[in-house]
Amino acid sequence: MPAKAETLRIATYNVHLARKGPGLLLRDIVQGNDAQVRAVVQVIVAAHPDILLVTEFDWDGTNAALSAMQASLVAAGASFPYSFAARPNRGMRSDVDLDGNGRIGGPGDAQGYGRFNGQYGMAILSRLPIDAGAAQDFSTLLWRDLPGNMLDGAHLSPDAVAVQRLSTTGHWDVPVTLPGGQALHVLAYDATPPVFDGPEDRNGRRNRDETAFWLRYLDNTLPWPAPEAPFAILGDANLDPVDGDGRPDALLALLADARVADPRATSPGGAAAGRADDKGDPALDTTDWAKNRTAARNLRVDYVLPSSDLAIAGAGVFWPLPDDPMAAVVAAASPHRLVWVDIILP
Repeated sequence: MPAKAETLRIATYNVHLARKGPGLLLRDIVQGNDAQVRAVVQVIVAAHPDILLVTEFDWDGTNAALSAMQASLVAAGASFPYSFAARPNRGMRSDVDLDGNGRIGGPGDAQGYGRFNGQYGMAILSRLPIDAGAAQDFSTLLWRDLPGNMLDGAHLSPDAVAVQRLSTTGHWDVPVTLPGGQALHVLAYDATPPVFDGPEDRNGRRNRDETAFWLRYLDNTLPWPAPEAPFAILGDANLDPVDGDGRPDALLALLADARVADPRATSPGGAAAGRADDKGDPALDTTDWAKNRTAARNLRVDYVLPSSDLAIAGAGVFWPLPDDPMAAVVAAASPHRLVWVDIILP
């Protein structure tokens, strides 16, 4: 059942549960003694979303880790009987020197950076039925085929251009059936960080275009028809509109688009952790990177953006103040914070 009779809570959470080898996340969940996994479960239970996208969650082909996480959540008091996860581009071999280092086969030569197939994947958990048969996975779209892309200048070889997909992790349209029978289209993604490259700014260009994908999708300029409202775009854009590195023009256009609502979710913890030289409002931040990186600043990189036809009842970032008992749990779970938006059911 929804968290409230008249509302639905939609959330995204970069759980930071990618492991260094296949099967290790499943092991950590099943054994039940991994402190980080337990903290992630506590955060999700406390936030009580109805629909949740988790990013940086290893995919294993049979969704064994995802099923184990569902079981752990049930044991903690949060039931998500429905789930969706498709093979991510992370760790998928390309057999081409995508990163231009003169070698083939490293994690930078995967369609999305990954040491093994499925590392840094993503998944949707839901209390409401998911129409998996109607779900669309756009992750095979080549970067060169996105209208208005910024591929030129990224210095990819012709062989790389011929195979390089746009999605670092994936782009999905997953319908969830609302209580009244209408479908809510969950538009999910997890973009590459716009750093860890060279002066060609390959990752910055790709990061920009991964968000631009949604503008093109809504514009009906892709091979797939635009989604019918209502919808919600959610995930880790790995980009702040005003602070940090990257090319924010597509993100700013999406946030300003009349078809999309930006609830500007905030938290007291983010506000308290701000820096004097922040350009943006630190209350909007969704990462606590500064805690472990001396030169880093906290950023707003995780988003829940409902379609503008949906009435919003509330929004927030699950980031309590330091004196809150949950603060230590939140910090132990992930450097990212869960972002939620409550919509009034149509």
